[in-house]
Amino acid sequence: MSGDFQRHGLARGLTDYGDRGFALYLRRSFAKSMGYSDSALARPVVGIANSASGFNNCHRHFPEMLDAVKRGVLAAGGLPIEFPTISLGEVFLHPTSLKYRNLMSMDTEELVRAQPIDAAVLMGGCDKTVPAQLMGAASAGVPAIQLVAGPMMTGRHERDRLGACTDCRRFWARYRAGTIDDDQIAAIENRLATTAGTCAVMGTASTMACIAETLGMTLPGTAAIPAVHADRLRAAEATGEAAVRLAAGGPTPDRIISKGSVENALRVLLALGGSTNAIIHLTAVAGRLGIPLDLEDLNRLSDTTPVLVNLKPVGSGYMEDFFAAGGMSAVLGELRPLLNLDCITVTGETLGQRLDAEKDAWVDRDVIASADDPLEPEGGLIALFGNLAPRGAILKRSAADRNLFEKKARAVVFSSLKDLSERIDRPDLDVRPDDALVLQNAGPRSESCMPEAGYLPIPKRLAEAGVNDMIRVSDARMSGTAYGTIILHVTPEAAIGGPLSLVRTGDFIRLSVAERRIDLLVDDAELESRRRQADATAHAVRPRRGYSKLYADTVLQADEGCDFDFLKG
Repeated sequence: MSGDFQRHGLARGLTDYGDRGFALYLRRSFAKSMGYSDSALARPVVGIANSASGFNNCHRHFPEMLDAVKRGVLAAGGLPIEFPTISLGEVFLHPTSLKYRNLMSMDTEELVRAQPIDAAVLMGGCDKTVPAQLMGAASAGVPAIQLVAGPMMTGRHERDRLGACTDCRRFWARYRAGTIDDDQIAAIENRLATTAGTCAVMGTASTMACIAETLGMTLPGTAAIPAVHADRLRAAEATGEAAVRLAAGGPTPDRIISKGSVENALRVLLALGGSTNAIIHLTAVAGRLGIPLDLEDLNRLSDTTPVLVNLKPVGSGYMEDFFAAGGMSAVLGELRPLLNLDCITVTGETLGQRLDAEKDAWVDRDVIASADDPLEPEGGLIALFGNLAPRGAILKRSAADRNLFEKKARAVVFSSLKDLSERIDRPDLDVRPDDALVLQNAGPRSESCMPEAGYLPIPKRLAEAGVNDMIRVSDARMSGTAYGTIILHVTPEAAIGGPLSLVRTGDFIRLSVAERRIDLLVDDAELESRRRQADATAHAVRPRRGYSKLYADTVLQADEGCDFDFLKG
């Protein structure tokens, strides 16, 4: 016993008592108190990071999925050991789940590294859980494989097909406009989200699932399987088997997530017309490995990447349609000439080898267009620069009104979310349909920690008159399920004295999608005068203790992924 110090299985990362033989003897003894046999304890250990929670509706099917993972691990000769991590239920956290993404990434990283795990299965799905797990795994240096929750199935309301959460916004806008009543909105509330799983559209959760598959961190073809589909359980079992193979010397995340695979993920994001949030998350994941993600590169790729996927909020379909239409295999196949095919995946094969094996698969062209006949010739997202956003801002042009792409608009400014809430529906609000709504102090260093508030509501008076879209500008984020001509992630943010903090109601803002610019049309002398008079950090939060202090002291700006400065590679 005293000489058995192999660095795998239960002997990996022994507790430090100053006596390795004693440490292994004690660990085995305590493991046996849980009923494990010598035979079981001799197997490679697959740790299963389980982010199920009563405050996370997206993950309510995880107990069944966990059983399938364990089945796969055992069948392949491993020992599955589940452990809990922080869970981030998107709509159950205050002020926003993004604040806690880095905390979950640290939890995942430290537990994967500190416990005797030869390979890890990362079970996540809800918006921030997958990026948190990828960030943690990238930093931990232990073989890992992602297993996503899968999307919900759609519901029905009368003749309408419903999928959270694009349709929740569509009907809420109609409710605000007075075209549906209290009884109707209550009925819709009951039918928007009727199964386990993540949002049924190409929101942040589904976008990140597709990105994880593109990066090579999930099994091929598993990103889009609905949560309640039998294939989701088969994918979970296969993921458990794959984890055992990884434990035998498979590639670690730092070999899989490379400059080439990150560029592939950007291509896929653009072709999907995916969530703007994915820019922040992918930047953070890549940043853990010292891989820069430049917003100028986003524009370069966007100019040569077509939009291929007809899904809400950009199109008309839902994730279950995307799965049936061919899913990520079809999208990657269409993008093949633009991709780095030598990137390796968790299976050990390259992306090119994977696509060679799938080249004759059927594709539904009503859902996934061909690259020769795309839905749009250019990518769904672009970065904007200018004196209002020196380090960049993001526009999801595929979900925006093209009539607003080249426009000079008068600013109507809200200094905070509280100000927005109090004034947006006032009948005396001085606002016109061709104005630009501007929200300040909703970035990562603000009190609200960059919430999904960039989808500013159309003022009630205008909504009732039939206005459906306006230019909206902020340092906040928006849900991947949202739509509209919305400029987000303005960097530097207002709370630390960025140019956005200097905008006043009545100023004019010029948006030019063609030039990739967002400019405040105020002369430099006036801006400098405003800057001198302002308290540059009046809205920056200054907590005195705990995680909130750690967050406020170390969180980076949106163009650096909102990670903590000390966690970057």
